[in-house]
Amino acid sequence: MTVIADTSPLNYLVLIGTIEVLPQLFGTVLIPREVLHELQDPATPPGVLAAFREPPTWLHVVEIHAPSDAADMSTLGAGERAAIGLALEDHDRALLLIDEIKGRRVAAQRGLKIMGTLGLLEAGASRGLLDLPSAIGRLQETNFHVAPTLLDALLKRHS
Repeated sequence: MTVIADTSPLNYLVLIGTIEVLPQLFGTVLIPREVLHELQDPATPPGVLAAFREPPTWLHVVEIHAPSDAADMSTLGAGERAAIGLALEDHDRALLLIDEIKGRRVAAQRGLKIMGTLGLLEAGASRGLLDLPSAIGRLQETNFHVAPTLLDALLKRHS
C-alpha cells in the first residue's frame, strides 16, 4: 500500500505529540512538495514548523506527474489538490490521509481510500501505539473540528 498524506493529519499528529504513529503504522509516507511547503509556511504552528523543517526519514517528498485542473478540485487548497493527484497516480494501492471535508468528498468520488486524523488515532490505539482517550483529549485542545457524537462513538468503541 502507498500512503500519501495531506497537510492536516501531519499537522494535528505533531500538535498532539503522536506523529511517530505514522511510521509505526505504515513505514513510509509520501507527501507532494506542495504539502511540504504548507508544513514549512511561516504561519504554521512553531512545533509543526520545527518537526518538518527537515522532513523525517520516513517521510518522502515527491513530485506529482499530472496535476489535476478538474473543476471540482478548484476549491481545494494546493496541498489537497496535490495529495489527491498523487494518490490518483497509484489509485488501486493508495491510502490518502486527509481531513478536510471537501477534499475527502473529492477523493471519495474518485474512488480513493481515505483516512483522517481520527482514523489514524483509532488505528494506532488498536495496535497499542497510543492511548486513545489521552490523544483525543489533546486533539480537542487544538482547532480540530469534529462532531462530539463522533468522538463519543470512537471512545466508546475503544473503552
